[in-house]
This record gives sequence, structure tokens and C-alpha cells, in this order.
Amino acid sequence: MLDIINISKTFNPGTINEKTALNGVSLNLEDGDFVTVIGGNGAGKSTLLNAVAGTWLVDEGQIIIDGVNVTKLPEHKRAAYLGRVFQDPMTGTAATMEIQENLALAERRGKSRTLRRGITKQERAEYKELLSMLGLGLEDRMTAKVGLLSGGQRQALTLLMATLQKPKLLLLDEHTAALDPKTAAKVLEITELIVNRDHLTTLMITHNMKDAITHGNRLIMMNEGKIILDIRGEEKKKLTVKDLLDQFEQVSGEQFSNDSALLG
Repeated sequence: MLDIINISKTFNPGTINEKTALNGVSLNLEDGDFVTVIGGNGAGKSTLLNAVAGTWLVDEGQIIIDGVNVTKLPEHKRAAYLGRVFQDPMTGTAATMEIQENLALAERRGKSRTLRRGITKQERAEYKELLSMLGLGLEDRMTAKVGLLSGGQRQALTLLMATLQKPKLLLLDEHTAALDPKTAAKVLEITELIVNRDHLTTLMITHNMKDAITHGNRLIMMNEGKIILDIRGEEKKKLTVKDLLDQFEQVSGEQFSNDSALLG
């Protein structure tokens, strides 16, 4: 579903601020893979996700989504293949519109528009059923303005909107980092539910080692713009934070020093 072939990205080349963010990264995601990506600050994990999304065009290499080479496509054209949830809960929803109106926008994205106005009775019933799955009581507040929701409620709604059309690839960009631990755990629970239900191929960037280990069927660790660990299957199920730190130190020859990742 996703083939990343030897991609590189350098910011500010030829200047004193030159920074190689991705250095010959290759990665393959099978249909239905749920991959968590962990790494310290500046490891390249967010640049990897932005490269896939088309926010940054890569200097070298190829990015192929479901057999389509999207390497040269701008961000807005790649959006047809992707669902994305950002770190900021305020991004991804229209605050002045109702919950049901936000869902209607997401459902009609990329489809031809007609002069018909409003939301049909059938659509309203579908949205109610979808929202009830979240377990947040939003199914009884469908006419409420999204700006009145808490950060966790908005993030859960954004997740629902991003997956409404079952994208080829779901990108989660530290989507629980701005939430308190209890709310973050709830959003991750909802994430797992939706990903498993719809068999979505997912790339989740996280700063939290425990979350990276707990969720998904595969864990990737990045350091200095490269993938240095790729753990999956039974090995991932048995993994602990200490195991991960030991493997990082063995492969990189240095100690992992990101406190927020360690402490969660």
C-alpha cells in the first residue's frame, strides 16, 4: 500500500543551517499495516510523514501509494489517497460549523457538488451511528458547534472525518501529543478501533515509547534521518521500553535522550 524508496530531504542546502532530515529512507507498508514511528527530536519522523503527505517534496527517491507514483504530486493532489490527523486538535475541523456539517464536508470531499442543500435524514442517521461508536456522547450533540468541544472530542471527530472515505493511507501526526494522558488514551483506543474495523494502512508518528509499543503491529525507530530499527510480529508484542532502549543503544552507539518519549 505504501512504498518509500530511498528518499532523501535536506533543508537549507549549502547554508550554515543545512540539515539532512531524511537520508536514504526506504520503507514498505503492506495493506492493513499499522506502523508506529518513534524517535528523538530531529530524528526525521515528522519529515517522513510530511514527505509522504506532499508537504515537502523529496530531493531524491520515490513514494508510491497503492501502485501510484505520487513523488511529484503536490499536497492537494495526494489528499485523494490520504486521511490525516494533525497534532493540534484545532486543525482539521471547522469550529463555526456543526458536528454534522463537519462530517458532511468530509463525506463529500472530492465528490461532485449539487445544488441540494442541507443534510438528509439518512445521512443524519449514519452520522449518529458513527458518533455513538466514539463513546463520547457526541451523537446527541450533532447540531453543536465544533468550537464548543474539548480538544479530545475534536481530535476524535477529526479522526472520524479523516477515515470517513476509507483512505488508502491514514497519517497520524502525533495526534495525541497535545492531550492530557486520560484523553490521549481514549483517542488512541478510538484510533485502534477504527483502524482495525476498516483495515486501514496507518502510519502513526508518536513521541511516546509506551504508545509506540502498545499500538499497531509494527514499530519503526528513526535516528538522524534513518530507520535504525524495524520491529514487528511476536517480537513487538514482547517488547518493553527497556528492550527498545537497549536496541537503540546497540544499533546507534548512543543513549536515547528524549525525556518526553521515555516518560510519556
